[in-house]
Amino acid sequence: MRQYSETARLFPQTDYPKFVDKGSNDVLQDAHYAAVEATFHKSYSQFQTTQRLDEMRATEYARLDRLKHVYLDYTGGGLYAESQVRLHTDLLLNNVFGNPHSTNPTSLAMTHLIEQTRLAVLEFFNASPDEYVVIFTMNASGALKLVGESYPFGAGDQYVLTFDNHNSVNGIREFARAHGAHVAYAPMLPPPMRIDETRLMALLERAEPGKNNLFAYPAQSNFSGAQHSLDWIATAHARGWDVLLDGAAFAPTNRLDLSRWRPDFVPISFYKMFGYPTGVGCLLARRRTLAKLHRPWFAGGTITVASVQGDRYYFQPGAEAFEDGTLNYLILPAVQIGLAHLAKIGLETIHTRVQCLTGWLLETLQQIKHRNGNPVVRIYGPLDTANRGGTITLNLYDSNGHFIDHRLVEERANQVNISLRTGCFCNPGSGELALGIESTELQACFADKTQMTLDDFRRCIDDKSTGAVRISVGLVTNFQDVYQLVEFVRHFADKSLNEL
Repeated sequence: MRQYSETARLFPQTDYPKFVDKGSNDVLQDAHYAAVEATFHKSYSQFQTTQRLDEMRATEYARLDRLKHVYLDYTGGGLYAESQVRLHTDLLLNNVFGNPHSTNPTSLAMTHLIEQTRLAVLEFFNASPDEYVVIFTMNASGALKLVGESYPFGAGDQYVLTFDNHNSVNGIREFARAHGAHVAYAPMLPPPMRIDETRLMALLERAEPGKNNLFAYPAQSNFSGAQHSLDWIATAHARGWDVLLDGAAFAPTNRLDLSRWRPDFVPISFYKMFGYPTGVGCLLARRRTLAKLHRPWFAGGTITVASVQGDRYYFQPGAEAFEDGTLNYLILPAVQIGLAHLAKIGLETIHTRVQCLTGWLLETLQQIKHRNGNPVVRIYGPLDTANRGGTITLNLYDSNGHFIDHRLVEERANQVNISLRTGCFCNPGSGELALGIESTELQACFADKTQMTLDDFRRCIDDKSTGAVRISVGLVTNFQDVYQLVEFVRHFADKSLNEL
């Protein structure tokens, strides 16, 4: 009891906004809800096979319903189970661990756990330790920076990437250009937000033998949820490309089997998979391609020998050459705990649940109309569950067809305790295409500008939308969550902007 009181003193209960319409118990007793849920179960009978997740939500994630949260931001960050935190805490409280860069007993104990965690990551992704290494980073962005700064770009080399990429993948183009490499984007085709495969294949045909060619794309879009073909990995390899596959949005709800698909680099953020811990990710790298990388500096922990007077240094072999300084070693065992948690549930179970709920959302949101027949919702990306994940990006429109500012939507969602995300989601290529922002507008906007705020940008493009609303379902989303989201969206029907 004293321990709880001390915790309460240090971290007082957050004052979350309260539901303005119905609490969760009211919703469950609502006759309309019961009828809609019954229809859902009839249409998506596979959902019953995921009932274990409802049972787990009631125990491991009970805080969601206790605090009346509708959490629909899984692409932004996953949620952790109580047992993950408890197991990690018990491990720390019942052991003595030291900095692993030594051979004393506490250091060796920590080194052993770190190597166990590396093996757990490889096992989860079915990656042979003879073929892949695990490099721990702060997050997927940190993993991508390692590739960008170390890849041996030079004159005549190429960096090809798709329009549909996170900014941390886009940012690698600056390393490529700085070393004289050519950068090219494979465009997307609206409205399904799929990559123009014909144009992509034409770009991949341009690889020059003997040159360094890097191709980067996401397995799943963090903007639209569209999943791009993993067959492109082998296609690119056959044409002389190294392949960087962004797995950050894909891995939480899909099986990425690296014994079947063999990209050269895969960045991962673990918090997106299982919520806890934050501040740690990894780069899964093929050993033979990793050998091509040349780090632009060295740091503590990355070298076997460094000399001031001799003016030389020698890197550690493998992963440790890329892990600068001291790892966040006390947090790393929590990664193994999180992976074990997902493995116990089964990614196939999570995937089935996400597919069912996403399918119902896509169907239902498209059916919401104003009385005059105008749609309330415009979805960017695939409109069914074929080759897509649980991320749905959209904007809302008033009865006259005018765009409703995504910031207002988020404000209203906050008032009813619905956690969704708005903005451009660090994916400008998809955002610009979805929102109809032309390259000529952008070039004129950026001309002679050394600094630019978001408000400057909005004025520059004539107050077009610079963002959207993103809903993402995940590990313990239930039908009640998506039902409440749909009811929230219905409140915007039959209203003009001045009535909102």
